[in-house]
Amino acid sequence: MMIDSERCPCLSGETYGACCGPMHAGAKTAPTAERLMRSRYSAFLAGDAAYLLKTWHPATRPEELVMEDGLRWLRLDILDTVGGSLFETEGVVEFRALYSSIPEDGEPAERGMLHERSRFIKLDGEWVYMDGEIRS
Repeated sequence: MMIDSERCPCLSGETYGACCGPMHAGAKTAPTAERLMRSRYSAFLAGDAAYLLKTWHPATRPEELVMEDGLRWLRLDILDTVGGSLFETEGVVEFRALYSSIPEDGEPAERGMLHERSRFIKLDGEWVYMDGEIRS
């Protein structure tokens, strides 16, 4: 569980209560594609599948989302943002998310990275995740 007064895991520099927390609680929506990307990263970290599905475009959204218990998300780096501002309707956010596996039975943890170029669109005035291209 994330605490409002702690630093937000999306690394925006704000507290969770001033950043991703209100979006996760449904009190506000993301003003930009990048903010939605950051809030979705924090939702993955928190295991908040409901928020992830809510912010996923209906045309590409899976019927259900199973969260991987064996991963610990460590860091989000935003590499590039194209469009996606308050007054636009499409945007792209490229990011790298670092993770580590949670060891089982004395096995060593493994580190990895998810590098994706994600597309976002505004649907009924709210940003949603459309899809992404995995990069190496």
